[in-house]
Amino acid sequence: MEPMTTTTTTSSFPSTPRWNIDRPFLTGRFHQEAKATSRFTEAKGFSMDSFSAGPDKAIGCFDAAVQELIVIDDLLSAMVGIEGRYILIKRVRGKEDNVTFQVDPSMDLALQELAKKIFPLCESFMMINQFVESRSQFKNGLVNHAFAAALRALLLDYQAMVAQLEHQFQLGRLSMQGLWFYCQPMMGSMQALSTVIQKASTNNFAGSAVLNLLQSQAKAMAGDNAVRSLLEKMTQCASNAYLGILERWVYEGVIDDPYGEFFIAENKSLQKESLTLDYDAKFWRQRYSLKDGIPSFLANIAGKILTTGKYLNVMRECGHHVQVPVSENSKLMIFGSNHHYLECIKAAYDFASSELLNLIKEKYDLIGKLRSIKHYLLLDQGDFLVHFMDISRDELTKKIDEISVEKLQSLLDLALRTTAAAADPCNEDLTCCVERSSLLKRLGALKDLEASRTFSDGNDLEEPVSVTGLETFSLSYKVQWPLSIVISRKALTKYQLIFRFLFRCKHVDRQLCGAWQVHQGVRALKMRGTAISRSSLLCRSMLKFINSLLHYLTFEVLEPNWHIMHSRLQTAKSIDEVVQHHDFFLDKCLRECLLLLPEVLKKVEKLKSLCLQYAAATQWLISSSIDIPKLGELSDGSVGNSRSPSRALKLTTRNPSVADSILKFEKEFNAELLSLGPILSSSSQAEPYLTHLAQWILGVGKDQ
Repeated sequence: MEPMTTTTTTSSFPSTPRWNIDRPFLTGRFHQEAKATSRFTEAKGFSMDSFSAGPDKAIGCFDAAVQELIVIDDLLSAMVGIEGRYILIKRVRGKEDNVTFQVDPSMDLALQELAKKIFPLCESFMMINQFVESRSQFKNGLVNHAFAAALRALLLDYQAMVAQLEHQFQLGRLSMQGLWFYCQPMMGSMQALSTVIQKASTNNFAGSAVLNLLQSQAKAMAGDNAVRSLLEKMTQCASNAYLGILERWVYEGVIDDPYGEFFIAENKSLQKESLTLDYDAKFWRQRYSLKDGIPSFLANIAGKILTTGKYLNVMRECGHHVQVPVSENSKLMIFGSNHHYLECIKAAYDFASSELLNLIKEKYDLIGKLRSIKHYLLLDQGDFLVHFMDISRDELTKKIDEISVEKLQSLLDLALRTTAAAADPCNEDLTCCVERSSLLKRLGALKDLEASRTFSDGNDLEEPVSVTGLETFSLSYKVQWPLSIVISRKALTKYQLIFRFLFRCKHVDRQLCGAWQVHQGVRALKMRGTAISRSSLLCRSMLKFINSLLHYLTFEVLEPNWHIMHSRLQTAKSIDEVVQHHDFFLDKCLRECLLLLPEVLKKVEKLKSLCLQYAAATQWLISSSIDIPKLGELSDGSVGNSRSPSRALKLTTRNPSVADSILKFEKEFNAELLSLGPILSSSSQAEPYLTHLAQWILGVGKDQ
């Protein structure tokens, strides 16, 4: 057998002892080889020395009745692979396994014809015997061993038949026609087996290839009931060893395959710890995988077999003792046309699937972990986020290289302890991290997302010159085995992408709220007709835009999709279904949150960037012009206190450069907003969920 690849378990088996090759007299071929080397040295023809007994003359010299006795004696020897006096065995040059039988040409023609009819049976015996000896070596695998053992048992019956015929011959009760009569029942079976063996030997078949060959030959012999039954019995005997490997896999999750014959490969280099680091989740997909050469009778259920063993392995890795129901055990060894083995496999799959699902749901609280991730990474925990953004503002406004992740982590822990999140037992698994690139660059780096190519190729939105923590801050979550099967590195990455987008929207909303408060602070100074009043209208439009976006993301995307996923998880039948529903939820949220729509996302990011620039500019303008009086000072009727600030602010806001700046913000914001409307409207035909967002955005545009 060829050595397996480095990604699978390397087969190791004992080598065949040298004496098995160097001492041919220990094998069944020694009769022919001894005679061939010692007695038949001539290339052709029959020498008188070739006959070990009898007169020094050809068989044709004898009477027909004597010839018949001699031929029967020689045929009985030939039937067990031994040359007679007038029937010789000749091996085809270059093909040592192929033999032909020759008779003395002086033999009676009628006897020659009868002898030649029996020769195929003799040739089949020799071929089967040679196959049994050669395929019993370690390197040929368990299936070949089992097949050879079944053939050896068959040959014992065959040799017993020959012994009985010889006994009848010695009693003088066996004629040539009688020998032919008794040989006929075995003829078809032996020839069918020799056909199978010839194909197996020529192609060096092993494992499932032998089983497939036996099955196909059995189907091809459907018209001959005896031969078909024999081939089916051989198939069952050969498959018992294979089903033994299969039984350990579906009942224990163990691959006991010393010769590499099983159709499931194990890659031991992949460990379960890699799930929290490997974006592609290779452990779950490639730790165990299907190989080529699946037996035809298992082809339709191979995937279920693979999954069953995977589930059992997960439970064993968790230290969970799995006890397969006794009633289902040890029945898999029965292979037949009633397909009972399929029922056993299905029962094992159902047991492993339900057991693992209950383990992950009950003991490891999968739903609770997902709900906790929703609280933090999908910003479902409002007070926690507000408090954290307040206390970490100074740190997050720094450049990436200046940010202290340790300080952010301590601020995060403080926010968790002082808000409603303190009641969540999973809050200790929450950690913070700072990415090295902006959201758009990160999206472009993910190879499996649909929009990655567009993000990476597009140059219409430049990376900010100085990226701060507000653009790169993200939360992460510690996920332990076996929950890492569902909440893998890829799933967490998708959660983080959504979090970064939401976090940025929240930051923009807070900045605009600050600008709106500043505008409200000078409202009593009667700024109507100035740039401040125009700025106030622009601030309101920006706030409506960002609030509409947040409302859409939260109440029309995340919440509905979460509830759909939650209900599906309740009815899931296997861990693979759970993974599928969870991945579908994340992919749907990514798309509906605009993260997979590059053209729309870049417009939204540009609008958010404009909002931040405007909020910073207006807050600086108003705050640097005057000290905004307190409400009490504005309502006490003291004209002198308010007249001077009002005049100073009006002078500032009437400055042409200030008015031009506000008009520029207004014009650019309206232009971007108007250009976003048609994009959303056209995209909503292919993506219906954008319809509501388009209505909100167009509504903001109409306010202008």
